[in-house]
Amino acid sequence: MTKSYSVKSLIYLNAFLLLFLGGCVKRTPKQNTLVVAQIATAPEPVTNNAVTAATINNENYLFSFGGLDSTKLFLGIHRRNYRYNITKQTWLQLPNSPDTLGKIASAASLIKDTIYILGGYHVFADGHEVSSDKVHRYAIKSNRFLTDGVSIPTPIDDHVQAVWRDSLIYVITGWSQKENIPDVQIYNPYKNTWQVGTSVPNTTKFKVFGANGIIVKDTIYYFGGAASERNFPVQSRLRKGVINTKKPSEIVWSIIDLDSTFNSYRMAATLVKNTPHFIGGSATTYNYNGISYDKKDGVNPHQTDFYYKNGKNYKNFNSLLPMDLRGLGAVTDNVKYIFGGMENNQKVSNKILKLTWH
Repeated sequence: MTKSYSVKSLIYLNAFLLLFLGGCVKRTPKQNTLVVAQIATAPEPVTNNAVTAATINNENYLFSFGGLDSTKLFLGIHRRNYRYNITKQTWLQLPNSPDTLGKIASAASLIKDTIYILGGYHVFADGHEVSSDKVHRYAIKSNRFLTDGVSIPTPIDDHVQAVWRDSLIYVITGWSQKENIPDVQIYNPYKNTWQVGTSVPNTTKFKVFGANGIIVKDTIYYFGGAASERNFPVQSRLRKGVINTKKPSEIVWSIIDLDSTFNSYRMAATLVKNTPHFIGGSATTYNYNGISYDKKDGVNPHQTDFYYKNGKNYKNFNSLLPMDLRGLGAVTDNVKYIFGGMENNQKVSNKILKLTWH
């Protein structure tokens, strides 16, 4: 005899089965979620420092070059450099940078066994600033500075700096002496030579300082920054540059306009799962002391990790993420490190933060 069920009974049965099976199925974790934790304390607080990472004899190291100390005064801009052995949790103070004055807003890139620290600016007692044309070269295995590379053709600071195919360093837009410039300057560390790349369009949408970027295969992405308008407004644009692989100086530039809530100034840039991420920074632009350019308020970090994937924008929030970053240390695809920066209430940080994406 066939047993019959009422419609109501079937609805209850289906609901029960869905609940039961849902409890048994292992749920896939949300992609690109970020966990941040402090793992060490630096010898001194520092911000606006050039940061990168390297692996030497299977041990991971985090490097910091120059920056600003906790005074947030022009006299606190220094030439001191540090190396943190992440594997052994030990510190080493490196030789001072080979320059006459301290610098902020430089950037550091690792190629093979050498770190290249490019650009930055000096601040003087009367408040005027001078952009740097220096190319410092640091040998990671012998722990010493080599002679400087050939000078940057146009002095630059607060620029976008990214490495293509472990062979060329792209220096894109940024501030030079008195203005934002559209220049793309390309350094070949093997030949110690410079060449001119296709400039970004000569508009405030592309010309910025305090942006950051990354190269994904043969495409440059750079985000945010400050435009040369009154009080230097923060930008919510993601720019894209496609490199001609047969002639790497040729770049086709375009722009991706984002929702105005997606913006950032002086953040770090990295790659996670072939996706460009822009970490930390602030939603308001400011001078090196953390005071907004309209001189009304101190600026606080917006504490977000912004990323762009498959034509969509996403954010992770974490209260530990600082602003005033000029790079981070990438050790693996999903593990990176932040060295210093500026926290809430413009406090210069001495924290080493580990960032892990899941």
